[in-house]
Amino acid sequence: MENVDTIDKKNTQIIALVGFNEDFLRTFFDSCDFEGRTLAYFENGMKLVQDWTEKKLEIIAVISYSEILSNGGLSLIETLKNREMPRTPFFLVVKYFNSNLRILALTAGISDVFRLPLQKKRIEKRVIFFIRHWNPLTRELPIGTRQVYHIGFAKRMFDIFFAGAALILLFPLLALVAFSIWVESKGPVFYYSLRTGTGFKVFRFYKFRSMYVNADQKVKDLMHLNQYNIDQKKDQVSQVGPVLCDTCIQTGKCQYPIYADGAQWCEKDDIYVNSLKNGSAFFKIANDPRITKVGNFIRNTSIDELPQLWNVIKGDMSIVGNRPLPIYEAEKLTTDKYVLRFAAPAGLTGLWQVEKRGKGKMSEEERLTLDNTYAKNQSFINDIKLIFRTIPALFQKESV
Repeated sequence: MENVDTIDKKNTQIIALVGFNEDFLRTFFDSCDFEGRTLAYFENGMKLVQDWTEKKLEIIAVISYSEILSNGGLSLIETLKNREMPRTPFFLVVKYFNSNLRILALTAGISDVFRLPLQKKRIEKRVIFFIRHWNPLTRELPIGTRQVYHIGFAKRMFDIFFAGAALILLFPLLALVAFSIWVESKGPVFYYSLRTGTGFKVFRFYKFRSMYVNADQKVKDLMHLNQYNIDQKKDQVSQVGPVLCDTCIQTGKCQYPIYADGAQWCEKDDIYVNSLKNGSAFFKIANDPRITKVGNFIRNTSIDELPQLWNVIKGDMSIVGNRPLPIYEAEKLTTDKYVLRFAAPAGLTGLWQVEKRGKGKMSEEERLTLDNTYAKNQSFINDIKLIFRTIPALFQKESV
């Protein structure tokens, strides 16, 4: 394994390793025999594309350490296609895998997927096989782009007009909120989380920041105030890094990260505040001090969601559609029963938001069924009808 800057680039065939840490590289790849080909490490996909282009590297295969729906998976291979990089075998190393994800990966152009723990001999055989036979394989089995939903002209024009007008009209409010956030708590005004939208496309989902930047550290400092599960969390508090919620602790890492200029939170922190009343949160403190005063106000009024209008302008989302999901939630819905929901546009509001509002608690099964129903019947006319139904639904007392 070499750093790309130390490689003699002339006639050097390179296998690019993306996203691996040093320990992982030494453990799993230093002893692999790729018939004398050079291994080079890249921190992330953007670094790979940059060096590949600027240094004119002869990269003959890419091995990325990433979940299929994460940035180093489908998003990276889509980036390589969009940048018109040379077509090469592309492999993924993942922790989570099933038959539906395999189909999704292969149809997207991923050559093979290796699940941890790795079998070195299998990696050697598969990588070498694809490198040797890449030209005939790509001639006989052309790799096509996944067929996903494309927003129609009328719907796209409506989205741009509606979101653009809203941003212009609300600009004074947005500026005031941004200034208030910055004054109360120095740090980035916005943050983003990675969400999965149409056709499993992963994009940055924006919100106003409503918590202090060092929210994770505040969890540790205030753990003695926790109203339950104190003993269970004692060992966790002493660890370096963020405290994990009950969902994330099963995998040993945060599954719902959100980011802002280098700072990172768990999206469960953003969710659990709304579930304190039913006791479902892992960390329960009255008047949680991690949330700023401005943050509490914009959460209660849903103003923190307004930056998603920019997602609509960019084309990541539409005004009407199925709500985009965190990556790990989307991964669980790649079954034949629910995958249809991803054939529809991702949206700010949709069928399930208005269908069950005011009619009692809605189960997850009902919500997913409504997502599928919307995907089957989606049209511009139906979207306009849903918008008119959304307005009176906002004034109903019961939320979903």
